[in-house]
Formats: sequence, structure tokens, C-alpha cells
Amino acid sequence: MPTDCISYQESGYFTSLINDYLNQNPDIQSLYHRFPSLENFEKQLFEKEKNFNSDIAKRKTLVSVLEKQYSNLAVSDLTKWNILALENPKTFTVTTGHQLNLFTGPLYFLYKIVSTINLTKQLKLKYPEYNFVPIYWMATEDHDFEEINYFNLHGKKVRWNTESGGPVGRLSTQGLEEVFEVFSLELGIGKNAEYLKKLFEESYVRHNNLADATRFLANELFGKTGLVILDADIAELKKHFAPYAQEELLKQTSHRKVLETSEKLKDYNIQVNPREINLFYIENDLRERIILQNGFYYVNNTDLKFTETEILKLLENHPEKFSPNVIMRPLYQEVILPNLCYIGGGGELAYWLELKSYFEASDVPFPILLLRNSVLLATEKQAKKADKLNLSWKDLFSKQQDLMNTKVKSFSEFSIDLTAQKAFLRQQFDNLNKIAEQTDKSFTGAVKAQEVKQIKGLENLEKRLLKAEKKKHQEELERISDLQNELFPNQSLQERIINFSEFYLGYGETLIDKLFEELQPLEQEFKIVIL
Repeated sequence: MPTDCISYQESGYFTSLINDYLNQNPDIQSLYHRFPSLENFEKQLFEKEKNFNSDIAKRKTLVSVLEKQYSNLAVSDLTKWNILALENPKTFTVTTGHQLNLFTGPLYFLYKIVSTINLTKQLKLKYPEYNFVPIYWMATEDHDFEEINYFNLHGKKVRWNTESGGPVGRLSTQGLEEVFEVFSLELGIGKNAEYLKKLFEESYVRHNNLADATRFLANELFGKTGLVILDADIAELKKHFAPYAQEELLKQTSHRKVLETSEKLKDYNIQVNPREINLFYIENDLRERIILQNGFYYVNNTDLKFTETEILKLLENHPEKFSPNVIMRPLYQEVILPNLCYIGGGGELAYWLELKSYFEASDVPFPILLLRNSVLLATEKQAKKADKLNLSWKDLFSKQQDLMNTKVKSFSEFSIDLTAQKAFLRQQFDNLNKIAEQTDKSFTGAVKAQEVKQIKGLENLEKRLLKAEKKKHQEELERISDLQNELFPNQSLQERIINFSEFYLGYGETLIDKLFEELQPLEQEFKIVIL
């Protein structure tokens, strides 16, 4: 079976900004604090320890909130220990965040959490005098319900058809009984199928809101590993963030600082653009922007309107009504957690790279940013098939048309590449052009037109040769494309499309055990995991 490795940069699936970050391009080094290496965590620890431990109340609040949130769950001893350890000044966190996708959504939900847990284990070995707690930050305050209300199984969408206008974490799970029936039929029978049915039912049918359902699900999958799951849509935690929210309301610091940084990223695709005020007003069925206009604070699309005094009073008494958007949420996270590192996908890291100057203005340490593990799951049968077809993993990561062209050229008994002939033709026309320059200008134009025509003719012959050879080797090319389509559904990354249940049906607990065994979070390598 293929044994080659694929770096993130070689995979072709990451943006130029993320590739430059991974390559530590000097042009963007001002946008992050410390690059993720075991050695760099030492300075990060000292910095965060000094900054975060100045207010011991934050640790007490965090532990109190987590104990309440876990009060109705079966909690592993390791998770209990980790929650209590957060009160210890020598305890720090590694955090990943994720939307509340139905039944975890795409596969990379698992990879984020396994990366986070495995990094805490590495840090404990390197710095044994400290404790490291893996945190899954549930994105309970998001409102993009259309992004999370489905998952893909066996090429079909399992969708939850309902409406949501407020924070998704507060959304009622009513109606998920029907989704459960559809899901159950699709799973079929067997031990692993029965486990998945039970897991879905206990998570979504027996809990009243999406936050509780997702917490139960993540705890069932990862609780024994010590994962701590946090819902930060809580008044007690937001009280600690209130000074930063007040700064935002009065001075709009984030808008100014992020715009300054965005200028440094003008050659890249900017991930998010800041608004003047990067806070939402939220209630159970409402999540709308706060807009400052003519000295008043308006809640968009409502009749709500506040003076400066009124909105500051509201913030003091009801901080839970203020929700940070994508620009301010990272700061909220780093204010309430003793966090060292954020683990996220390429898109997430791209918007974090816009925020460093805002963190500096807020006097909050900027965390180490680590690209989560990316994984291609393949069966032994698929790996053997790739070997039989003489395909490397690098081949399989290629765009399909490029792969087909490369393979047909390798199959052909003669060269399909007419580059040498085109070069020879150009040389002949160079000589003709020198002669033409000594005669009439109209002759020069005729020579150039003939050159274009002849080169075009060779290119067409090259295409026809390629097409003819493809037809000749059609059967083998179909086997190659079939394998690539299995591994890269819809010509995209498997991890962005398929739900974990599709693999769990065949492999059960082995799937997650294998991920813990194989994933190395500090390696810049697209991991191929053979099941």
C-alpha cells in the first residue's frame, strides 16, 4: 500500500494564507504570537499564568459553571478531576470550538477534539508540573442554523426541518423524533447501528435544547478521555467579560484594530470584516446586531433602543443579553479560560490572524494557533487497490482531471507530450521572423499568424492524442476515478462531507481509538488512517 506522506501545503486544500502561516512566512509573522511547537509553550505558560491568575475569581466562576452544566450527566473520573483542577493556578487549557452540528456534522468534529486531547497529553509529558485540560467550546450563541441542521450519511442528507431565530444552543429539540426515525432506517441493523441509534435518541430526543443534546453527545463520545465541554452562554461568565463589552460599546476598539490588521492581509481573502460594534443582543428567539446611531444604541430589526446610560446599566445587570460575534468571541474565550492554544480549521485560523492587535489593545495574551489534524480515512481494501493501480497518496490528492492526464501519459507506449515539437516549431518561426523583419511589414504579420495557427494545430493534435489514449485505457482510468471518488466524495475532502456514523457502522470504537493512536497535533501532515 502507498507509504508516502502528504503535507498540508502539498495537499492542495489549504489557502495561501494558511500555507504561509505553516511555512512561517516572515510577511505574516506579526499576525501571530508564537508558532505551535512544544518549546514555545513554555513562554506561553508563563505569560498566561501571570495574566490570568491575577483574578482568581475567574477560575472559581468557571468551575462553578461547569459543575452546574455537568450536574445531570454521567461524568468520568478524569473529567471530574479536570473540572476541579481548573481552580488550580497551575492548570491551563487547550481549546477547540465547533458549531452544534446535528449528530456532530462532518468528520472533522472528531479530529478537532482528538487533536485537542492529544496535545494536552503531549504538554503534560513536557511540562509535568502543570495540568492541561482539553476544552470543547460549544458555539451555542451562533445563529446560522442552516449550516448545522443536517449531516450526510451514505450520500443522503439527514435534515432537521425547523426554524431558528435566536442562539442555536437555546433551540428546542422538538421535531427531532422524526429525524431519529429516518436516521434509524438508514442505519439498518447490527451492534454498531444499535449503539448509534441509542446515542442519537438519548442525545436529541431526551434533551430539551440543542446545547444540552450536544453536550451529552460529546460527553458520550469523549468523556472518558477527560474532555471538558463548555457552554459560555452564561451570565456568570459574561460578568467577567462585561468590561470588554463596555469598551466595545463606548470605543469600538475591535473595529479600529481589526481594520488595521486587515490592511496587512489585503493580498489574501479576508475571512471576516468587523462591524462598528461587534456585539449582538440576544434572547431565546432573538439574535440581532447592536447598532450605534446618533448617540443611541439600536437593536437591529426590532423596536429596542437604548441611551448610553441605559445600555451600560443593562450590561451590568444582564450581561447574558450581550453576545460577542465572530470578532469578539475569541477574546471572550481567552478572558474566561486559562487558555494556551486554540485548535481550529484553516478558516478559523484565518480570522484569528486578524485579531492579534485587538488582543494587544485589550491586554489579553494571544493564544498559540494550531491547525487541527486533517485525516483521510481509508480501508485496507482501498489502500491495496491504490497499490495495485500504482497510485501514491499524492496522486489521489490531485485534481481528478490532472490525475487522469498524468496516468494516461504513463500508460501510453509513446509520448503524448508535444512540447519538444512545439519548441522546434517556434525555433523555425524565429528564423522566419528574422527574415520577415528585413522585408515588408505585411509579411511579418503573415509569419506571426502562421506561427499561431501551427502551434494551435499541434495543441489540438496533442488533445486528440490524449483523448484517444484515454479511450484506449478507459477501463483502468475508471478504476482510478472510482477509487478517488470513494475517498474524495464530490471531489472534496472526505472530512468536510461524511458523518462519523458512516465509518462507525463498520468499525465501532476502533474508529475513535485509531484516531487517538494516529493523530499527532504538532505535525504538519495530512494523516492517512487505514482502518
